[in-house]
Amino acid sequence: MGVRLKFNMVLLSVFCGGLLLSAYVSRAILEHNAREDVIGNARIMLEAARGAANYTVQEIQPLLASQMQQLFLPQSVSFYAATQSTQVIGKNLPEYTYRAVALDPTNPRDRAIDWETEVIREFRSNHKLQELITEHDGPTGRILNLSQPIVITNEKCLLCHSDPKIAPRTMTDIYGTANGFGWTLNEPIGAQIVSVPMAVPLQHAHDAFVAFMALLAGIFVLLFALINLLLHVVVIRPVVQMADVANDISLGKTDVPYYTRSGKDEIASLSASFNRMRRSLETALKMLGETN
Repeated sequence: MGVRLKFNMVLLSVFCGGLLLSAYVSRAILEHNAREDVIGNARIMLEAARGAANYTVQEIQPLLASQMQQLFLPQSVSFYAATQSTQVIGKNLPEYTYRAVALDPTNPRDRAIDWETEVIREFRSNHKLQELITEHDGPTGRILNLSQPIVITNEKCLLCHSDPKIAPRTMTDIYGTANGFGWTLNEPIGAQIVSVPMAVPLQHAHDAFVAFMALLAGIFVLLFALINLLLHVVVIRPVVQMADVANDISLGKTDVPYYTRSGKDEIASLSASFNRMRRSLETALKMLGETN
């Protein structure tokens, strides 16, 4: 087994071990980063929805107060505005789904389903909790959910949700007086939830993982070729040439040219030592011939 083959076997073993370790560590890191990236986008969507809701309460509702006496306008509802604004954002993030849900909403469309109910109850049991990240099984696989509580902090909201007697009649004519009332200030009554299929961050992580491993393999192939070229030029070719000279001398050939390697590295030192040994051997053989 030649030196080159031994060297390459060791190099390949080190590379395979390093590649496996890199794959294990990098995949975990990339999946974590992709998950955090998705959660970051979900936070942006929630903040945009919250901003739209607050703007509606502070700026839009006062402008529509007189019209509300004649006709109920959904544009005056804060989380209607939030839902509409997130639909615009959702055009660029189609995998992200936004819902503003409550245990007892005015509009039945906004009633929480089973897993959403658990999220709201978690917020109601712990008023200090400002964010919750959960997962649940969906029709297409695991779903990642980022949730934030809906808390009544503006007294204007209680005009429609405290007592049905003071709520706009145009609203109660549409939705009735059975749901969406009895809310109080600083009470978590629902949750804003952005849901994303887990396949999304996993696909992002997979794409980055494939690109990273391809780059790593490409770097190794380049290094493998450069190291083998350097090994051939610096070590193997000089050693083979000196071995050929030694072989010719052992067969009695005296006209073989000296092999000289310039430089100060180990191969140059070896060639100098080899030439001294050859000269010493030739001198000894000449002296032995003269004696005979």
